[in-house]
Amino acid sequence: MSVPKNMQSKYDEIAALITPFCDEFLNDEYKALCLHALEKLCRKRPSPLLSGRARTWAGGILYAVGQANFLFDKSQTPHMKASQLAERIGVGNSTLSAKAKELQKMLKINFYSAEWALPSLMERNPLIWMVQVNGYVMDARSLPLEAQILCYEKGLIPYVPALKDPEEGDGE
Repeated sequence: MSVPKNMQSKYDEIAALITPFCDEFLNDEYKALCLHALEKLCRKRPSPLLSGRARTWAGGILYAVGQANFLFDKSQTPHMKASQLAERIGVGNSTLSAKAKELQKMLKINFYSAEWALPSLMERNPLIWMVQVNGYVMDARSLPLEAQILCYEKGLIPYVPALKDPEEGDGE
């Protein structure tokens, strides 16, 4: 995905906050997802990034992506409290929470979306794999190959689990 020329400087300004934050406190998977969110915001017409502070947008993106990936759950690695994220990025917690909520709605960032899942967590997030078959909610990974392929073709699951190379592991 590319950034429109008129948004490149805004992208660079916000990316310059996200990148070192992820390098110091998170990881490359978070950095890639957060920069993906930033690219999508740059491409919106009109871009919401044209108003507001870069630090607030960066923090909101980090918060929204982090929340969708259980960043605030101390059993996860990496993890941090929402208040720590706010303090480290230099924006109030309530401001970040509100901005994240706006972004989650705007970009459809949630627990159910493979687009916003860390690759290393995708296998372990059962919400990504839930599909409805004849009125019953099922885990697509337990369906026959033909049904998995159909779910993938319809965009319901990120890949066909039955065709995944077992040598790849679960991303850990």
